[in-house]
Amino acid sequence: MTENPEFEIARFLKRVQWAAVLAAVFWLVWLLAPVLTPFAFAALLAWLGDPWVDRLQLAGRSRNVAVVIVFTLMALLVGLVLVIMVPLIESQVSTLVEAVPTYRLWFTDVAIPWVESRTGLELAIWLELDYWVKMMGGHWESAGGIAAATLGYVSRSGFALAAFAANLVLIPVITFFFLRDWDAILERVASMVPRDHIQVVSRLAAESSEVLGGFFRGQFLVMIILGVLYGAGLWAVGVDLGLLIGLIAGLLTFVPYLGPASGLVLGVLAALMQFGDWKHVLAVLAVFGVGQLIESYWLTPKLVGTRIGLHPVAVIFAVLAGGKLFGFLGMLLALPLAAVVNVLLRYAHERYRESQLYAGHGSPIVLDPHADKNVLSDIPTKDPAAK
Repeated sequence: MTENPEFEIARFLKRVQWAAVLAAVFWLVWLLAPVLTPFAFAALLAWLGDPWVDRLQLAGRSRNVAVVIVFTLMALLVGLVLVIMVPLIESQVSTLVEAVPTYRLWFTDVAIPWVESRTGLELAIWLELDYWVKMMGGHWESAGGIAAATLGYVSRSGFALAAFAANLVLIPVITFFFLRDWDAILERVASMVPRDHIQVVSRLAAESSEVLGGFFRGQFLVMIILGVLYGAGLWAVGVDLGLLIGLIAGLLTFVPYLGPASGLVLGVLAALMQFGDWKHVLAVLAVFGVGQLIESYWLTPKLVGTRIGLHPVAVIFAVLAGGKLFGFLGMLLALPLAAVVNVLLRYAHERYRESQLYAGHGSPIVLDPHADKNVLSDIPTKDPAAK
């Protein structure tokens, strides 16, 4: 039976409308990404803190009191981290600034001659001031354009820094209001879901929340433990910038392979510049090797497991694609969206396995007349006398 042509046209136009709406939302998010970043970060914090607010409510406290308690504890935790980390980072940055001349001499007197002797490339000329003066003199028009672009970038960076400071002030304010009204927001969103699909949507939302909650809590602990482990190991080796390198490697652990790879490269370079021997380089390799073994065989399986259900390559792609499309907002939302999409794909696969397209129309089972009678006797049959 063929469907009405008017119905086909109406269904096609409806699909076009939904595609246009999605494209408009995508474009609007891309346009407002800098503005939406503090709201997304605050929503993430509120989502993480809401279970604790609900527990305090079940204990007999009002919503407002529970929100104040949880928000205060979150603020104290952030303050404690800042009190511990800011002096440490400041000390490491001061050490880095003091060591810049030493690193520069190692780079010009050791690294570049070593590379030139093995590749035949002339790299030292790129570090001479006279070469840059002559090159800019011969290309003064391009140099003027580069200078104008650099000045524009610096001015834009100043505005970006001011916007970043404003976002830091906005995040705690927005987080407090999100925490207070989180249940009301969820109820309002749930009221907009069609009643025929409310059970499926509720199930998928609960599964996504469980996946994300488990992943973020586990991954946060992995980042802290690895940061401390790498920093303490490099400090024990004697690397002056070991604590800073360990912190960077720990923070980047949420992107598979990027955290340990970046920490390993920075650690090896720091050891070569500071000591200039292979003994300390091997010690740095041992620190990261032990860290990777602990992460692979204990931390990640124990704390994170397979909660997010994403392949490491998919995680890397999601983070890079989100950063390319929406900047920091995209990187912030990449893993949550990827986890939700993964939950939806699992549901789609489940529906497909239950569909007639996968199961087909069925076919009668034909028993082999020569089959073993003992095997056939194991097949349960209904006893007519049992009725």
